[in-house]
Order: sequence, then structure tokens, then C-alpha cells
Amino acid sequence: MSTRARKKHSQAVTLADVAQYAGVSGITVSRVINHPNKVSQATRQAVQEAIDMLGYIPNQSASSLASARSRVIGVAIPSLSNIVFTDVLRGIYDVAGTSGYKVLMVDTHYSALEEERMVRTLLSQSPEAMILTGGEQTQACERLLLKAKIPVVQIMDLLDEPMDMNVGVSHFEAGAAVAEQLLSAGYGQLGFIGARMDKRVRERLAGFKSVLEGRGRFWRNFVQVTDRPSSIELGGELFRTLMGQAGDVVDAVFCCNDDLALGALFESQRMGLDVPGDIGLCGFNDFEVSAFTNPSLSSVAVPRYQMGVTAAEMIITALNGGEVGPKKRDLGFEVALRQSTDHL
Repeated sequence: MSTRARKKHSQAVTLADVAQYAGVSGITVSRVINHPNKVSQATRQAVQEAIDMLGYIPNQSASSLASARSRVIGVAIPSLSNIVFTDVLRGIYDVAGTSGYKVLMVDTHYSALEEERMVRTLLSQSPEAMILTGGEQTQACERLLLKAKIPVVQIMDLLDEPMDMNVGVSHFEAGAAVAEQLLSAGYGQLGFIGARMDKRVRERLAGFKSVLEGRGRFWRNFVQVTDRPSSIELGGELFRTLMGQAGDVVDAVFCCNDDLALGALFESQRMGLDVPGDIGLCGFNDFEVSAFTNPSLSSVAVPRYQMGVTAAEMIITALNGGEVGPKKRDLGFEVALRQSTDHL
């Protein structure tokens, strides 16, 4: 067994061991771990190979004490199982990783009280910044974050009074745009189905409703909502209930997300309805599958990956003492019209 192998098995591997193995200085190893963007790719690769070979685990606690910086960004999202947040997180990780920061993520389960508890947990780890979803934090949670005096970005929604920085889209305007598009496509009796009913979904419904009320075309029995979590199965259930209570006069339905829209599409086919002739359907989030159903599903596309990238870039800029620029950024949306609303 080699000297290095004996070292690996007999006692903890140190940063000095990694430096010796890679043929670089200890400072260079530290830079690769904490500031990888400041080191050449060849050096990063050599050091990473040494770390992998020796099984070195950096002592983040010691590093934080030495530098008074944790190099951790806390992220709170409502659900780890909701694929809506996958692209957002990918954007955050891509920027944070290349900037030498680590992401510590928690699931708040769509609960403001759980979010408060999770924020307390995150703050105990001394994060340098926080990214939160939406703007429905409790007063206690907001006080904790303000007292922490760290950069905070609230994502997904556009907020009137963000705590610090904000990047998102207007869900109200998105809902209104869907109503306008469906009316322009020749549909006249528009329904809505929604689930979970968090603030973003309520805003989509409010925007949708505002357009219809302005045209004298909003009827309460054309709306079917529940606080249950979204699923394709639930979409079919809500669609059938809506069509039954509305007397089958509804000729287009806006679904608060693509899960429900897919369920509505499958249920409409089981009911013998032609899409888009008898019924038009539009979802929200524009999942990849929506473009490949038959007929293809219209949906609202939101730049989720770019939202994560932008939030992380704002954080990194603030931490580096740079000028963040606009602290509130609207990334916009696009109503992607496809075959499911091709009525004309």
C-alpha cells in the first residue's frame, strides 16, 4: 500500500495532503474550493482529482470561522416535488456553483408558518443571502430576515413592497392575457379550474376574471377550484365537474397549471369532446410535454430558469459590493398558443 493510501486510511486527509498530491500550494487548493472561478480549468481539474482520490472533505466550519463568511445561500421553496421549481433551482445552482457558493435548500410545504420555521433553521447556518418564494412571509419571518442584514431576493411573484430584491412575473397580467387570447380566438364562454390556490394561482384567476367582468362574460358557476394539490387526475375530475355544473355551455377552459390542463384534455377526449372545436384548453407553466400532446396544449410560458439565474446573479453582485441595478425585475411571460385553442 502506498504512503498516500496509508495516510488516507489511517487518519483524516488534510488540505496540505491535497496540495501535495496535486502539486500546488495550499492557497491554490483553498481557492479551488472557495473561489473556483478565479482558478484555471487545468488547476481546478488537478485539485479536484486529488480531492477525489484522497477522499478529502473540506472543513466548512473552520473555513467560515477563518473568513467570517459561510459562502452559503439559503433557498426556500414551497415544494420539492413540484417540477415548476426544478428549472428555477437549476438556474440558482448554476450561478452559485460557478461563483464559489453553496446552496442550502428547504421545503416550506406551501405554509407561511413552516417557512418561518425553516428560515430560522437556515439563519442558524449563517447564510450570506436568502432566496424566498413569493411574498407571503409572516411578520416574524420578515423581522428575522431584516435583522440578519443579508441580501434577500423574493422570486416567482412581482411584489409591491419587496423586503429587498424581487424577480418574477405578474400572474395577474398572465391570467388577463389568457382571457384576451381565448376571446380573440372566438371562444365566448370561458371557464377556469384551479388547485392548491396559493397566491400565484389566485392572481391568475383574478386577472382572468377582470377581463371577463369587463366584457360582461364572467359567471361564478364557470369556476371550479380546490385547495387540493394539483395532479393530472384532479384536472380530469375538476373539468368534468365544471362541465356538469355549467350545463356544457363552456367552450374554453383556462387551467391554473399544465397538470390540470393535461387532465382536462384527457377527460375531454373521454367525454367525446373535440379539442379545440367543442372546447378550447389552456394551461400554465408550459411544460415540455404540452407541446407534444395530441392536440398540442396551449400554455403560459414563464422563464423559470432565467428567474433562478437572475436571482442568484443579484445576490452575488450584492455580496461582492457591486451595483445590483433595478432591485425589482419583471421577466415577463408568453402565451404559447397551440392546437388546443386553434378555434378559428
